[in-house]
Amino acid sequence: MKSVSGRFAVALTSLLVLVPGSVQALGQQSDSTTQPAQQQTTQTSTPPQQDQTAPQDGGPTGDNGAIAIPKKKEKDDTPPPLPPPPPKNPAGMGTLSLRVNVPEVSVDVGVILEKTHQFVPNLQQANFRVWEDGQPQQVTHFQQIKAPITAVMLLEFAANSYYFINDMRNAAWTFAQQLRPDDYVAVMTYDMHTQILTDFTTDKRQVMSALNTLTLPTWHETNLFDALYQTLDRLSRVEGRKYIVLISSGRDTFSKINLDKVLQKIRATPNVTIFTISTGQWVRTMTEGRGGMSGQIRDMNYLQADNQMNTFARMTGGMSFFPRFSGELPDDFGMINESIRNQYVLTYTPTNQKLDGTYRKIQIELVDNEGHPLRMQDEKHKPLKYDIISRDGYKAKQEVE
Repeated sequence: MKSVSGRFAVALTSLLVLVPGSVQALGQQSDSTTQPAQQQTTQTSTPPQQDQTAPQDGGPTGDNGAIAIPKKKEKDDTPPPLPPPPPKNPAGMGTLSLRVNVPEVSVDVGVILEKTHQFVPNLQQANFRVWEDGQPQQVTHFQQIKAPITAVMLLEFAANSYYFINDMRNAAWTFAQQLRPDDYVAVMTYDMHTQILTDFTTDKRQVMSALNTLTLPTWHETNLFDALYQTLDRLSRVEGRKYIVLISSGRDTFSKINLDKVLQKIRATPNVTIFTISTGQWVRTMTEGRGGMSGQIRDMNYLQADNQMNTFARMTGGMSFFPRFSGELPDDFGMINESIRNQYVLTYTPTNQKLDGTYRKIQIELVDNEGHPLRMQDEKHKPLKYDIISRDGYKAKQEVE
């Protein structure tokens, strides 16, 4: 019996040694016979290690228990249903394509007397002949309009010669003084950068106030091509007929855009007419031929500038002016106003139905009732010479497949 009871005591002691945590969790105290064994077990047992594996969906590592970020749902391996097949064309028909009809072409035409610069009124539809790439066109709609203008004054304001700046100011003031209450005008300047002094407004005082801020120019560069390109790009978002009054020397010094790209932009921008006023003509005349080789290079640069200004106007049906004295400006802007506010509008459907994006040349002629070139006379039956002012062409739309 002693041996059995001794074995039972040893077994009970071993049981307490194997499950010390169960005893502590229950809050029971062991007797004196089990304390040494519990102390020995506490010293020799290894504490439980924390879970160091990274969670599947992120979050901090080394934490036990639930993860704050919920576990993503397992992806469904079932592929999505296929879209329905495209509809087939009826039997016997080829591949269908979307085509845009050729739009009507509207041409603004001004007829101005060479001597008096007056607009010639009371012309009829039968007096106009329209040619496109040498082919006659049938005019379907004709009207004479007299309406307010929507124009941008684009001014060269750079730190160069005082004479150029003074000419620009005089020309801008002259144009602003001839504005009417229902005219919309914006003012932009350029040197190395293009700036908008005032957006489109009918307030003449606001335009004058913007011109009064032109006191101290900053940069010497005259980036004409960049400025004209940006102005055309902005005007392409404005509906209706628009005008640009470019008052500049015509020189370009540091533009990112070259002349060819500007001309392409002009051809691609419809309903915009450019009028150009050249600055510095007086000082150029006084210094022409002086300065040796450098003077000759300077003169050639200004001749190129004049050619550019004339090209901008001619391509869009506008006019170019090269005044030497400020006294010429009222007459020059009078011609501009006469041309802008009084025009004939001719509309026709091109005989060339191709949508190839090509540039089509337009030519306008005036004829009498018998089809001969129209001749005009004054009260004393003296012949009068006149100019026909219109855009020289347009860019056809590109076909959309």
